[in-house]
Amino acid sequence: MPSRSGFSTLLVVLLLIALIGLLLWLAPQIERWLHPGQAARSLEGQLQPYLNPTPTIRPDPATIVRQVQNLSRLETAAYTIEKVITAASGQGGLAFLFGDRLIFVAHGRVIAGVDLSLVREGDIVVTDDDRVVMALPAAEVFVATLDNEQSYVYDRETGLFGMNPELETAARQAAEQEILDAALEDGILELAEANARAYLRQLIISFGFQDVIFVPRPLTPAPLALPVTVVPVTPTP
Repeated sequence: MPSRSGFSTLLVVLLLIALIGLLLWLAPQIERWLHPGQAARSLEGQLQPYLNPTPTIRPDPATIVRQVQNLSRLETAAYTIEKVITAASGQGGLAFLFGDRLIFVAHGRVIAGVDLSLVREGDIVVTDDDRVVMALPAAEVFVATLDNEQSYVYDRETGLFGMNPELETAARQAAEQEILDAALEDGILELAEANARAYLRQLIISFGFQDVIFVPRPLTPAPLALPVTVVPVTPTP
């Protein structure tokens, strides 16, 4: 039979193991009692995926191409323009009730160039002395648009019942037109045409030609001249 001392030692060891297990089990509980803020943050972290789930995006693998078009646009000038637009509605004696007024700061971009797909047969002629005569299409605006990331409403004053949901849209449309008008007034088309001529001249001369001469291109063919018969009028005596 085992001695009492051996049994006592075994009992002490078992009690120590049970005590250590109890302490390990109580440690998280004690941590929560001592630091309730950390426990709350831990709980919030565990609930975050459920409160603010990350959206799952699954694009349809099928791709439908509606149209493929070759572009021959030579972009030769780009303007970045800022305009301040003031838009208002419901102004007058009852503006404090029905008025709406905003200041819109618009940032836009205008791109111009020459559409080389408009070059027709006969618009390019090579002379005997290796010179190229070219009728270049007129420069045109390709893009005139707002930069939505840079454009913003600077200030807005609204009456008690005057919130106009269409006012900002109208301001944006007006800003696009103002940006386009400003670029045209500053001469973006003339700059685009000059840059296009310089680029094409350098490109064509690199092929070994002596020079490039640009001539005006008629917008419409000249009307045919019809024969006219002049009938003399005999004065009445």
